[in-house]
Amino acid sequence: MFDLSGKTALVTGGGRGLGLEMAKALAKAGASVAINGRGRSALEAARDRVESEGIMLEVAPGDIATDAAEILAAATRSTGRLDILIHAVGERDRRGTDDMDAAGFAALINTDLTAAYGMARAALPYLRRSNAGRLIFVTSIAAFAARSGDPAYTAAKGGLGALTRSLAVELGSDSLTVNAIAPGWFATETNAALAADPVLQQFIDVRIPLKRWGRPEEIAPAAVFLASPASSFVNGITLTVDGGMTVQM
Repeated sequence: MFDLSGKTALVTGGGRGLGLEMAKALAKAGASVAINGRGRSALEAARDRVESEGIMLEVAPGDIATDAAEILAAATRSTGRLDILIHAVGERDRRGTDDMDAAGFAALINTDLTAAYGMARAALPYLRRSNAGRLIFVTSIAAFAARSGDPAYTAAKGGLGALTRSLAVELGSDSLTVNAIAPGWFATETNAALAADPVLQQFIDVRIPLKRWGRPEEIAPAAVFLASPASSFVNGITLTVDGGMTVQM
């Protein structure tokens, strides 16, 4: 039920962090996987690192906002097909409303939401031909819980959750499922300094029932599940992976 042999996957934002962990997991499950990011050298470095683990990845560099066709061509060059798209690209601009003008707000919405829609739309012809396509957006717990001083990111991730539901309804007749993963607090390389902060750990102890950060590899099973035949009747949901943070009062 979790075997991805014969499938081809593309993970945008797959050169590091949670995106790379998901790409590795899909490859371990048998898929042919391409990772995307803006810089070829960073992608190739990631590819070379995971080869020591016996994992083979392809690289598909490019900016999702402008290079979707080229990215998809590179991702499908070896197999001629695309069955799974995991969209894990995201940026953050932690400025509150007093400091962020409309142009800054629009810029983050464009990167985190509009470009996601464009990438998904460009991939639809490939995913429809799969006859069991999987489109998976990576949102955030910010899609349904807010922190002060983070309006653009919260709005973008909330919109991505809504887009997931909308496309699930629209595309289900194409034998294509659309779901999302909402990560909580994960100790990725980007968050290394925060994860080592004892003051922040006190916050984690109070807010997360498991009383710890998520390990990056713990996102991987969610990705494999939503990409695999095991989720064949799962459509339009956001799978939250946050140690229970968003359900605790």
